[in-house]
Amino acid sequence: MSSMAPSPASLYRFAPERGAPPVSVVVPMHDEEGGAGALVAEIAAALFGRDFEIIAVDDCSRDGTVAALKAARRSCPQLRILQHGANAGQSRAVRTGVLAATGPVIVTLDGDGQNDPADIPGVLAHLLRADAPAHLAMVAGERRMRLDAASKRTASRLANAIRRRVLDDGATDTGCGLKAFYREAFLRLPYFDHLHRYLPALMRREGFEVEFVPVGHRQRAHGRSKYTNLGRLRAALRDLFGVVWLKARARSPATISELEPGADYDTI
Repeated sequence: MSSMAPSPASLYRFAPERGAPPVSVVVPMHDEEGGAGALVAEIAAALFGRDFEIIAVDDCSRDGTVAALKAARRSCPQLRILQHGANAGQSRAVRTGVLAATGPVIVTLDGDGQNDPADIPGVLAHLLRADAPAHLAMVAGERRMRLDAASKRTASRLANAIRRRVLDDGATDTGCGLKAFYREAFLRLPYFDHLHRYLPALMRREGFEVEFVPVGHRQRAHGRSKYTNLGRLRAALRDLFGVVWLKARARSPATISELEPGADYDTI
């Protein structure tokens, strides 16, 4: 486990809930007809006894993903289905779900079923523990014993190594879709396509703390990957320059003070 230090001025009025607040699980999906229903059922089982909702965001699928989700909703009333009118990518689907969420705490996981919903309670517990750092805003999963093809693992390791060297974000596996974070913190981040690959660095840029925990990984049982190895690496390197640009232009006011009428002010 590793963590990153906050910049206090950026955290003005950030007061995260601990304990057991309502949870919104956001699942981006594109052409996941074969596994959508089973994944919804697994998420619901993992969160049994909690106050939760599942927001499945269909990114303009060409198959029967929406029909499968509608069928799943009959046995899972906590499921909400959002549908993009055009394919907009994974990061936009995540943002759509977060914007629609009613809970203060968000969990994301990939719609392909390779993230194990059984890991959700552990990731949540790490974020919501009573002794968590005051500015801890996200806990990100890091996959152990990845079951992807060797070529995909190699491309992922290369991209992660370059990103980690350039951004110094402490993350070894930003491609893991399983993350838990506060909705408020996410909405303070600048949006761009492929944002989901850089969440630890962007959270740190805003002054939040991020921690990492090991999670499992499963083979894809249905459908196929939406990325090629070369395409994934090319996009990661291209976007890396944009994140470097954002980091270089992040300026802190050191402190923020609010002067209340008729009272002395406190320095934050």
